[in-house]
Amino acid sequence: MATATAIDDVRVFTGDGLTQSRRVYVEGEKIVADGTPDVVVDGAGKVLLPGLIDSHIHTLGRDDLANLAQSGVTTGLDMAAWPLPFVTEMRGQAGVAAILSATTPAVGPGGNHAKMPGFPADGIVTTPREAHAFVERRIADGADYIKIVTEAAPPEGMDRTTVKAIVEAAHEHNLLVVAHSITTGAFRVAVEAGVDISTHAPLDAVLDDETVARMRDAGMVSSPTLTMMRGIAGVRAGAGLKYEYARDTVTKFHEAGIRLLVGTDANSAPGVPFAPRHGTSFHDELELLVEAGLTPVEALRGATTLTARTFALDDRGVIEPGRRADLVLVDGDPTTGITATRDIAGVWIAGERVR
Repeated sequence: MATATAIDDVRVFTGDGLTQSRRVYVEGEKIVADGTPDVVVDGAGKVLLPGLIDSHIHTLGRDDLANLAQSGVTTGLDMAAWPLPFVTEMRGQAGVAAILSATTPAVGPGGNHAKMPGFPADGIVTTPREAHAFVERRIADGADYIKIVTEAAPPEGMDRTTVKAIVEAAHEHNLLVVAHSITTGAFRVAVEAGVDISTHAPLDAVLDDETVARMRDAGMVSSPTLTMMRGIAGVRAGAGLKYEYARDTVTKFHEAGIRLLVGTDANSAPGVPFAPRHGTSFHDELELLVEAGLTPVEALRGATTLTARTFALDDRGVIEPGRRADLVLVDGDPTTGITATRDIAGVWIAGERVR
């Protein structure tokens, strides 16, 4: 049962900076304008952030969602999960991070994803006709957005006509399309197809100016998952993959004005090349984004308001009356030193204090 709570004398992150010290009320699952609290929390010297949103996770169970919550990540956007009964079960978990999900992603027949043990056959897409059927299945699953894996060319990945068909079918149903792309060639396929969000950043070279400009002009959003890119580059350096390419691409995105979201690709799956830890890796990602050129305020915005706005999560991402009471209380000022997000003094999810 959520408790009526007041957080006293706390500075609040607005998306642009901090307010003066004030009181924030929580009643039930919502932030309210005023009230009579059962509990008063001393927020002096602290900063209250909207619940952090990880724009790229994978979950294998409740423990993953609990780990997110303990690090202040109150919402996770799952980018591939199956079977559907499992996804439904994870969506219904209380007291841990809430999730949205793409359910099954679309992949080409020859890529690594298609070879994963247990990967659903209906996620392998080879023609535009299959692309439309794939989107219809995801709609039936209640997918919150569509996830595709782009590769530079068949047979590893889908051909460009098929990728474009998925995007067009998804857009007909007002669904966003998120594209996994970790090479420059895969990025170009995603851009040409008109995807809405790219996830990851290229490890084979810095993305060229023309492709960056096309992304900017199309309004594409990036969730670069630098934590994952650094991890993959570390284990596959022999293949010529370099983290610096991903980092420098993010710097170019920032300079071009492309919207950058905070995502980690946190996962606990066996056999993956790298597995960022749920929750703690989010703070790594914030720091890597700042190293790539974002200000702490910009990184925090990408962790809260911008992700909520991009995915139409209208009930969260901002601390104001009527919004869902997903809150993170931290010691220090993360708008001037991003590492302060690690100093967590309290976490609330839908008004329930979970840390």
